[in-house]
Amino acid sequence: MPLTVVILAAGQGTRMKSARPKVIHELAGKPILHHVVETSRALQPDQVIVVIGHGADQVRAAMRDEQLVFVEQAEQLGTGHALQQCLDTIEPGNDVLVLVGDVPLIRAETISRLLEQSADARVSVLSFVPANAFGYGRIVRAENGNVSAIVEQKDTTPAEAEIGECNSGILMIRGERLRDLVMALDNANAQGEFYLTDVVALAAAAGDTVAAVVCEDANEVNGINNQQQLAIVETLYRERAAHALMAQGVKLFDPARIDVRGEISVGRDVQIDVNCVFEGTVSLGDNVRIGANCVIRNTRIADASEIKPMTSIEDAIIGSNVSIGPFARIRPGTECDDDVKIGNFVETKKARIGKGSKVSHLSYIGDTEMGSEVNVGAGTITCNYDGVNKFKTIIEDGVFIGSDTQLVAPVRIARNATIGAGSTITRDVPADKLSLSRSKQVTIDGWSKPQKQTEEN
Repeated sequence: MPLTVVILAAGQGTRMKSARPKVIHELAGKPILHHVVETSRALQPDQVIVVIGHGADQVRAAMRDEQLVFVEQAEQLGTGHALQQCLDTIEPGNDVLVLVGDVPLIRAETISRLLEQSADARVSVLSFVPANAFGYGRIVRAENGNVSAIVEQKDTTPAEAEIGECNSGILMIRGERLRDLVMALDNANAQGEFYLTDVVALAAAAGDTVAAVVCEDANEVNGINNQQQLAIVETLYRERAAHALMAQGVKLFDPARIDVRGEISVGRDVQIDVNCVFEGTVSLGDNVRIGANCVIRNTRIADASEIKPMTSIEDAIIGSNVSIGPFARIRPGTECDDDVKIGNFVETKKARIGKGSKVSHLSYIGDTEMGSEVNVGAGTITCNYDGVNKFKTIIEDGVFIGSDTQLVAPVRIARNATIGAGSTITRDVPADKLSLSRSKQVTIDGWSKPQKQTEEN
């Protein structure tokens, strides 16, 4: 049957102690809600509807690139009331899967299993068995195993409070029963709210089959209500990412100390040391080695390259057999061809560095086109900015640049030229020649160091 996913995300989240709505707090570098939307999209539904309320404009802004359908719940009168607001937006006849905007670890595979194992049910719920059931709605089953009700904690009898199987908040309602069940909800309960879970008792009373499928990993349905719970879920997310990498053959020096905040693809025999952060989309080729405490974002690194400790790389393309770091900063727009060396305390930005070239230490290379087999001495700076505009430096193949050189752009250094150490180059340099610019060295007789003046009383 065609499927509509409705994500409940209207709550204020007061326990987060924040001016921002709970669902746009970040988990692994993205809004909590984004992870639920990703899971929804993996199910290939006809529609993804997000119910918003508190901080609606902030939620829309945070999710503006997701092409979602938003329905506003102006008054937060419960989860059932939230779904009622969607009835005119849901495609007629579609089955409806309800997900929770603050439960980001749920897997698409788990939802698919729920839908498959409850194919004959009019209503189905995803249940779980927590270590401590207090606070959760309890799954009440009839003698035949069908679910007869979900009872919230405050409404349980002593016997119901002993039930260990609990409601995750995730449920599915068949399209032909949706409107009748949802519009029949009332708020005759301790909270005075329209509970969506009451559709279970309504369906059972009408003779509909109601099924519950137990989530095999209770961590998948961990909700987030405060910063402590967000930290717990973040830890679980990191653990999941680490195990996925190791399953692909990656050697992690400590699986508890890696943070994947996006998508990472890996080749064979990759090694990653401790405390590394991967953001956005990252690709690591065969035999890539990442040193400790590196941050890598939106970057492709080809085979056999080594990123040494304390290196930051962002929006870059790194060739094969490249060595970068330690303590290097590779900024957006950098492209390193094969066999390049970028050493310690080197910063690059919008720079193309040709095959076999070396920038070994203490240099800034920005807005630069560098050829192959170039050697850049320590302390070299491409002076690319005049305070208003950026200008380009072109360094052709085979150039040797002495230490402590300033290349004032726009400037071209022709093939196989040599720049003497300590030079400030402001004009194009010819090929195959030595160019330098230095003041004449002098010694001043009779000069003495300034003396500190004595303060008068």
